Amino acid sequence: MTEPATTPPPGCPAHADAAPLYGPRFQTDPGAVYQELRDQHGPVAPVELAGGVPAWLVIGYRELQLVTGRPKVFGRDSARWNQWPHIPEDWPLKPMMAPVPSILYTEGAEHQRRSTAVTDALAGIDPYELRSISEEVADRLVDGFAGRGEVDLVAEYAHRMPLMVLCRVLGLDEDEAPVLIKGLLAMLDGGADAQEGAQQLLSVMHGLVRHRRERPAADLASRLLGHDAGLDDDEVMRDLRVLLIAGHQPCAYWISNALRLMLTDDRFAASLSGGRRSIGQALGEALWEDPPTQIFAGRWATRDVQLGGQQIARGDMVLLGFAGANADPTVRDDAGRPAEGNRAHLSFSHGDHGCPYPAREAAEVIAATAIEVLLDRLPDIRLAVSESALVWRPSAWVRGLMALPVAFTPGYVAG
Repeated sequence: MTEPATTPPPGCPAHADAAPLYGPRFQTDPGAVYQELRDQHGPVAPVELAGGVPAWLVIGYRELQLVTGRPKVFGRDSARWNQWPHIPEDWPLKPMMAPVPSILYTEGAEHQRRSTAVTDALAGIDPYELRSISEEVADRLVDGFAGRGEVDLVAEYAHRMPLMVLCRVLGLDEDEAPVLIKGLLAMLDGGADAQEGAQQLLSVMHGLVRHRRERPAADLASRLLGHDAGLDDDEVMRDLRVLLIAGHQPCAYWISNALRLMLTDDRFAASLSGGRRSIGQALGEALWEDPPTQIFAGRWATRDVQLGGQQIARGDMVLLGFAGANADPTVRDDAGRPAEGNRAHLSFSHGDHGCPYPAREAAEVIAATAIEVLLDRLPDIRLAVSESALVWRPSAWVRGLMALPVAFTPGYVAG
């Protein structure tokens, strides 16, 4: 349980021994960093973001459920962050934190209004139509590289396939995909062009809302605009951007992380054709071991409170460490693995701000279809470099590869 905080002893700063959530070591092996933090600090650890910005990282399974399940203590509105006076305008992570009037940062009755509209709009997606669209897009993408005998599955498949499907679902033209991918990656990597990437996405969503307000269609944007909740154009624009980011990034890296597992783990790689373990098992294990959203920012304490043995001050930022919580020994067996078929991971978050169930279903349809089509079309696919040569993205938020180069026998081009 959360309890009122006590004042730390003199000479005991709240963020002593804070671990940086950036740099080569964190990029290469965040799991080792989480374990060290757990050993040293317990389920809640002091960390530092780029620029020396302090935060608390929750890596305890129970503690993460507590944080996400108590919105009156750990709120979603980042306007209460006590560090805003010290954050420079050009801070590269600002687009991920800045309080904007979207579903991400609303609370209470307003969040319920927005959440109901979004969930209802997502529930309108026909799973059979979604699978058909996913198969068609996946086949078209494989046609584009099947004759070459080699491809980077991240850039040319895992990033593009779910985004092209989402464009159809949202009501966007597929021609927007390259601009959207560029903007998304800029935001998630937190580099110098992060804020420009955020504006690119808003601009595309603004055009979509304007177009669908004039010409409604059978798509998610039109359903949001016509919902009984009465969302105005600005609300719909911002919530569509949230849906695009939340729908694309986790799904893209879910695909590539599951494919990496199947191509490198002997349990999956022994025979990718015929004798392979099920695609569903690979997707499930990827969510436990390498969740595409490894850390989410975040929650902000509404009052001084104690959590996991740490004194959290009012306005402190609390980061949701999904990857760390999934690795909590309390939810693992004696061998350190989750029980097979166990879907109790926290990779879709938890509580009122967790991923809506219709969105989880849609993501699984897209991810599973992407892998099924790829393996059916290229049955002898294999990693083209050593596993040690694979490089992970330099992001505190996502867990995904920069590239996944593979080779295969060329010539499997459809009709």
